[in-house]
Amino acid sequence: MTNSPVCEIELDGRVLFVKRDDLIDPFLAGNKYRKLYALLQTPANKFNKIISYGGTQSNAMLAIASLCQRKNWEFIYYTKPLSLTQKSERRGNFFHALSLGMRHVQLQEMHYREFIASLRLNLDEQTFVIDQGGADTSAREGLEVLAQEIRETNLDVKALATPSGTGTTALYLAISLPEYTVYTTPCVGDVLYLKEQMSALAEIPNNLVILEPEKKYHFAKPYSVFFEIYKKTLSCGIEFDLLYAPGMWKCLLEQTDEKVLYIHSGGVSGNESMLQRYKKKGFLALNADTTVARVSYDISKHRIKA
Repeated sequence: MTNSPVCEIELDGRVLFVKRDDLIDPFLAGNKYRKLYALLQTPANKFNKIISYGGTQSNAMLAIASLCQRKNWEFIYYTKPLSLTQKSERRGNFFHALSLGMRHVQLQEMHYREFIASLRLNLDEQTFVIDQGGADTSAREGLEVLAQEIRETNLDVKALATPSGTGTTALYLAISLPEYTVYTTPCVGDVLYLKEQMSALAEIPNNLVILEPEKKYHFAKPYSVFFEIYKKTLSCGIEFDLLYAPGMWKCLLEQTDEKVLYIHSGGVSGNESMLQRYKKKGFLALNADTTVARVSYDISKHRIKA
């Protein structure tokens, strides 16, 4: 796979750099490509079934579905009960994952946690379980590849940034690049939750700096401040996801002042459904003035060729 490119942007009078991992593939891109790198290198005959679980907005869900289609592996994905709207929606990550062959199974809320905890019991050797968000020690291999790519850029930058759900990407990136400061921010839970998730994988290194948001933002909930950041970064010619990136950019611009290389996490395929949620909340109008705020971005035309 060709290294993803790096581009320079200017935001709020600051020069920043972006590692364009979003261009790797339309669905299997960003930090999910890095987390699933080891599985991508795995011979197709080693497994025949992949199991995972989580939310229907999940970028990991879509990336795993794309991976399994390529490998001809069955993919079973467990969630809590879905609304009728979610089931019928013909856009966004859930719709695309189903189109790629994902088999979706709903679990009753009261049984969800217990069932997920039992997933690895009595597994056969050709079935592999990927925890929510791709939080697994196997992700380290792909992050080490990313670390080598960053070293090879020879940029005059000593700080990196990547948003966190489980913190897997930020953790292994910091471990692999001790000479860099790695900034991250919690996008799903709070700082304590993030540290607990990372500590379950490895000891948190000193060069990993967690920027704490000024207030609690609920994951996947539309916020006007996030949409303004989305539009601001979009004006630089790059589309970032609406779930993780706005919180990271907000903290980065407010709490740091040095040159930073931002690792694009991908996930822009999920913006299709998120923008509809912003529309319903009244934060944007789908008209000629906003053009769905996307400048006709088509990642499939820009994917990096293997």
